[in-house]
Amino acid sequence: MNTTDDPVIITQEFAAPLETVWSAITEVAQMRHWFLGSIPAFEPRVGFETEFIVEVQDRIFPHLWKIIEVVPNSKIVYRWRYGGYEGDSNVIFELHEGLGKTTLTLTHRATAPFSTEIALFTRESAENAWKYFIQKRLKAYMAKTYPKQ
Repeated sequence: MNTTDDPVIITQEFAAPLETVWSAITEVAQMRHWFLGSIPAFEPRVGFETEFIVEVQDRIFPHLWKIIEVVPNSKIVYRWRYGGYEGDSNVIFELHEGLGKTTLTLTHRATAPFSTEIALFTRESAENAWKYFIQKRLKAYMAKTYPKQ
């Protein structure tokens, strides 16, 4: 991803209360089920930082997250980068409730360019990954934990 790329924006509706979706995206025990199982700790608190390893295609990607904004039950923003690699970004999860449903909008925007030599750092790869996590994994997790989906 480059700073000149359009941000990745993924939207998904859930037939669950806003608080239920908020818990799924901010409680580490739930995040491990649908997101990344190797997350060691997570707190929806400004200044919280965590680091963990994800291995993809025989490469190690140290994930470095720092929470930079929290509006409870509404919005959480991570600074997201990879240790030892160029690039920096913000990932924003926003929730809106209406008509008995909760809509999650995820926005991923580069704030410093990522290496163009690594295919996993392209905008297309990020978009595909977020579609997988939000529209497949989180959707399935919510359907299982809140069966009114």
